[in-house]
Amino acid sequence: MSIKDKQEEIIEEFSAFDDWMDRYQLLIDLGSEQPPLADEYKTDSNLIEGCQSRVWLQADYVDGKVHFSAESDALIVKGIVSLLTKVYSGHTPDEILDNEPYFVEAIGLREHLSPTRSNGLVAMIKQMRLYALAFKTKGL
Repeated sequence: MSIKDKQEEIIEEFSAFDDWMDRYQLLIDLGSEQPPLADEYKTDSNLIEGCQSRVWLQADYVDGKVHFSAESDALIVKGIVSLLTKVYSGHTPDEILDNEPYFVEAIGLREHLSPTRSNGLVAMIKQMRLYALAFKTKGL
């Protein structure tokens, strides 16, 4: 499934709810469904700078594709990072770099986040793109 297809799936899932309390609950549910990050990856080097909550992001490069796993100590943030990993995990560095996460605007997420959570969202996206760029540059 392409990055675009994954984003369209998220937009469709969120469009089923008009009320933002229901959408927040969906984020919490998505975060709860995400498998926990292995303790070995909960290191300072995997912490994302700029997030109010603690967010760990692990990136692995396997067979030309980047695989992300992540966790947060805040339920809504864990849901947000689970959406990002769902969209970008399993794709090539070029695919990640060539596809902006437009679903964030389409579902109204950015406008319904506090300024600190919004900054954290930007930091998560930036870190994923930096991993993709690093793997592309190394040409592994």
